[in-house]
Amino acid sequence: MQNQTALQPVHAAQKQFAVLDNCLLVGKIPVTTLALRAGSTPFYAVDRAKLSEKMRWLKSVLPQTLAVNYSIKANPMPALVQHMATLADGLDVASAGELQLALDTGMDPVHIIFSGPGKTDAELLQALAAGVTVNVESAGELTRLTRIAQQWQIEPRLMLRINPDFILRSSGLAMGGGAKPFGIDAEQIPQLLDQVRQLGLESVGFHVFAGSQSLNAAAIMDAQTRSCDLVLQLAQPGKMKVSRISLGGGFGIPYFPGEVPLDMVAVAEHLQVCTRRLRQAWPQARTEIESGRYLVGEAGIYVTRVVDKKYSRGKCFLVTDGGMNHHLAVTGNFGQVIRKNYPVAVGNKMRPESDELATVTGPLCTPLDLLADQMPLAHAEVGDLIVVFQSGAYGASASPGGFLSHPAVREILV
Repeated sequence: MQNQTALQPVHAAQKQFAVLDNCLLVGKIPVTTLALRAGSTPFYAVDRAKLSEKMRWLKSVLPQTLAVNYSIKANPMPALVQHMATLADGLDVASAGELQLALDTGMDPVHIIFSGPGKTDAELLQALAAGVTVNVESAGELTRLTRIAQQWQIEPRLMLRINPDFILRSSGLAMGGGAKPFGIDAEQIPQLLDQVRQLGLESVGFHVFAGSQSLNAAAIMDAQTRSCDLVLQLAQPGKMKVSRISLGGGFGIPYFPGEVPLDMVAVAEHLQVCTRRLRQAWPQARTEIESGRYLVGEAGIYVTRVVDKKYSRGKCFLVTDGGMNHHLAVTGNFGQVIRKNYPVAVGNKMRPESDELATVTGPLCTPLDLLADQMPLAHAEVGDLIVVFQSGAYGASASPGGFLSHPAVREILV
């Protein structure tokens, strides 16, 4: 049951956090102290200094003329959104709830983009009244938006989201190419542009988002080149005023063994070329990208406490007080085809003398509630803290919090 010679493998994610007296530090605070500060386990903790460092570094390599927007969907914790609003050039929202979060930060509404399919008339009116930009996802949505705008005599700010005829290769989720609920098929854009002109709208923006969670710089650069080509072809410089152009994002972070971090320097150098082409065509247009996971994912951890330790037919099981109801992604039930282990450690035993193969589960009555499967971990006992790294994005809000009616997870920014 025990391996007294193998030492715990260290994932690159663990190296991003300091360790003091064998205990993980987040925001210079021991995770054991954070558990007391949170009041109970489980909880998420996000290091605000790491958020700031990531954004500063990203802006230092990107073209100065390129705006960086934070996608609230990645993590809508109010304190985190407020902090990101001080760092980002804009905010991307995908619901009326996220819109209110964005407006509460004091961000200029001009720099807030409301995206997503299925916007209701009420949401469109909220967006118009707030003065944010609506990312139009269909011909029908354009008709409804302009009708509501005329009814209330509000000049709409709008972008047309283009569903390209290509996908982002090596992406975790393909958001473009083929038949998709997202965006307007590229071949339909000319007809909608005629409709925009007939309505007398002075300017329009364009948004292309081909995929997400990619670690392949070459694939991202190829998608960006093709996105630029597509916008230039459809909008025809000189024919109409273009207010803004978003090239999407898709930047991933490494979760699993063997994954190599995205070469963002190469991507940034390529964006220099893309932005130069777009600015030559439309000098006054705002060029931008959006990012969520890449900005916040590595800055956060999920912490849950061991409540039971048992052995079953030669295998060690650590049963904790938090699971898939709080962190669906770590269990592999948030899009993984083949389940793999996130980087996991015993937070108060970060430098163990030896390891023990252990399976970490949550408290739910389902075999799907699996946080780590046969991982080499420090010898944990009841009361120890299990830490899941790479947990700053798509955590609490992307999980079935009401499943089996366990208490809600706490979230703190330190």
